[in-house]
Amino acid sequence: MTDYSKIVVSTRVRLARNLEGYPFPSHLKSDRQAKEIIRLVTSALARLDEFKIYYMDKITEAEAVSLKENHLISPNLISNNRCSAVLINREESVSIMINEEDHLREQCIVNGFDLRMAYETMSEIDGRISNSMKFAYDEQFGYLTACPTNLGTGLRASIMLFLPALTINGKMPRLIKDISRLGLTVRGMYGEGSRAEGYIYQISNEVTLGVTEEEILSQVQEIVGKVCVMELAEREILKTGAAALDIEDECLRAYGILTNCAKLTSGELTSYAACVKLGACLGYIGLDDVSRLDELLIKMRPSNINESAGRTLSSAERDAYRAKYTAKYLKKLIEKKQ
Repeated sequence: MTDYSKIVVSTRVRLARNLEGYPFPSHLKSDRQAKEIIRLVTSALARLDEFKIYYMDKITEAEAVSLKENHLISPNLISNNRCSAVLINREESVSIMINEEDHLREQCIVNGFDLRMAYETMSEIDGRISNSMKFAYDEQFGYLTACPTNLGTGLRASIMLFLPALTINGKMPRLIKDISRLGLTVRGMYGEGSRAEGYIYQISNEVTLGVTEEEILSQVQEIVGKVCVMELAEREILKTGAAALDIEDECLRAYGILTNCAKLTSGELTSYAACVKLGACLGYIGLDDVSRLDELLIKMRPSNINESAGRTLSSAERDAYRAKYTAKYLKKLIEKKQ
């Protein structure tokens, strides 16, 4: 199998489920019902893994933002914090949101391109939960969900991809249209409504009704594989085309800025790190494991910086911290490679 490690950032599988006999979260009649659902789910999971529970009305705003920035919860869960919770496993690869849009939003995120592993992990946990409680299910429509677009399997298979060459060469608008015709959708890093910052796009299935889990996984696997092949071809064009020297110069300048600046905003880091990552992919910068740059972006999110510093920093203090940490981090990576 072709190595797509310099293109695929991560894989996510998400299942939407609701408990039989309870209204959808937006129609729950009382806080008591919502808390009863939380109790039932946490009781079912107590025997599965070492999950930690976060009650959204008990944690601080900073903790909630940190969970969102690390893709463990959604903005919707935060806005519905009065009667919602999330269970997260020790490795932070599995999170189960309770009383978001549906009673349960179960997700597994793994690094790289591994749909099968993510699905098998989530499917096993979902199966064990269903042994303890009954999901709302219809023989004709499948799993019943708050939003009709999730009816059927309730499965969303998403792949996060780094697509700088397709973007720079102007191929993304046409590609997005072609993918949408096949029943898939392309979004930004944070899902629906978000922009593709740092050349990061998320490809996922749109259809969940009238198809099986296997059909969804196979289609997403096939389409993403084709997109990866296209990206690799466009990267070769970047290396050999008329603008090759300009691309190399931009990548090296970005590395120079990140290793020498005194302050650095989150947006600047995202933009410059994307250029450095592209430079590594094209062979201009000596870094084989480009996933280390993805790890850097996570470490330098505002909430994670505050946690590392042990206090809430001002915006200016975070920018200074981010610049100093990034310079040291990158220099160490390149020196280690050399």
